[in-house]
Amino acid sequence: MNTAAAYSAGAVARRLGVAVTTLRTWHQRYGMGPSLHEPGHHRRYTEQDIQRLEVMQRLIVEGVTPGEAARWVRARRPFSENAGSVEDTGAAVRGLSRAALRLDAPAVRQRVADAVRELGVVAAWDGVLRPVLSSIGDRYSATGAFVEVEHLVSGCVSAVLGAVQRPPAGTPVRILLACADEEQHSLPIEALAAALAADGVPSRSLGARVPPGALQAAVRRTGPAAVLLWSHLRETASPEQLAAILAERARPLVLAAGGPGWHRPSVPSGVVFPDSLTEALMVLTSALT
Repeated sequence: MNTAAAYSAGAVARRLGVAVTTLRTWHQRYGMGPSLHEPGHHRRYTEQDIQRLEVMQRLIVEGVTPGEAARWVRARRPFSENAGSVEDTGAAVRGLSRAALRLDAPAVRQRVADAVRELGVVAAWDGVLRPVLSSIGDRYSATGAFVEVEHLVSGCVSAVLGAVQRPPAGTPVRILLACADEEQHSLPIEALAAALAADGVPSRSLGARVPPGALQAAVRRTGPAAVLLWSHLRETASPEQLAAILAERARPLVLAAGGPGWHRPSVPSGVVFPDSLTEALMVLTSALT
């Protein structure tokens, strides 16, 4: 047995700071048990098993039920497939940045597609796409230049995210995504829609600059279980847009406010604030169970 890569329940319990009985419960109820088995020996936990349990534990601490946390962790691709090394991610950022500054649209699209294919939507967005877009935005803020670069990269990212395979037609759509009134930064909800699709969850996206009345009409007509309203800028983040959804007779189970534009103290109670793409996935899909 490779003891360097195999851990007993007691060792894992000490590492996580939980009781061995808790590990047994997670194993028996939620299928989050050890994966390594050799004849004549007790099952052992691998490093990957422990990483998955650490994610589950963190979600539980944040208020997610153990069953939902386990379901979400099991739905993700294996950790070894989800993200490349720091060096690989850095190389992808540098390569995409260079292609963007050359305005080489085919190269930009190919590099974006490679990142999404190799890392998955979430890791590609967090590790490659968002850093490059943020860097371009910072350059624009400092110099007033590179508008054409931002438009080219945004168009390529949007095309690649839109090409992520969607769930089969006929799958019930219970998640609604939209940008706040006058909010034009729609790429984050496009990334969220693609990440949901990669997990087999369909969503309905209304895109940029959705007037409050149009959003309310969509909520009434589709009856979503979860709604996320994105605002990148403070001036587009009107709490009244959220309050109107909460006032609907058939209000969604989950209403999320995404983006840095929201001033949280002014937002009505009952709204959740996911701080990352991963957390948004977790929050929205929790309404489906």
